[in-house]
Amino acid sequence: MDDLTPSELAAWRGFLRVHAALTKDLDRELEVAHGLPLSSYEVLITLHAAPERRLRMSELADRTLLSRSGMTRLVDRLEKSGVVARDACGGDARGSFACLTAEGVALLRRVRPKHLADVRERFLRHLDPDDLTQLAGVWERLLPGATT
Repeated sequence: MDDLTPSELAAWRGFLRVHAALTKDLDRELEVAHGLPLSSYEVLITLHAAPERRLRMSELADRTLLSRSGMTRLVDRLEKSGVVARDACGGDARGSFACLTAEGVALLRRVRPKHLADVRERFLRHLDPDDLTQLAGVWERLLPGATT
């Protein structure tokens, strides 16, 4: 098996380092400002964008890149805090929906402006409009649907 070329290795390691640093920083910012982990924010914003602000648990796990068991534990915590509720799937006794509550919508309204400002400060301000377009194109080639 061939080693990665220097430019391949630099691109791969750069992606890993930037992703790790950004998620760590953004998670810390959300926790400090609002007591909300980044993974919880991701679930809330994903539900907010979904039709009727609800998704099957399995689809929510897939969209947020969490394991099914990890999503179950996370939704349990969010349900206890009142920002997410569960609803049974009509024709499937084993399945359930995660639904964003009015409290969850209110929490997002409070949290989102600060989080977006942090994303702009820590990531987007370093890129010009052409960089953003190119980077979005790269993500789309790597994972179709990544930019939607």
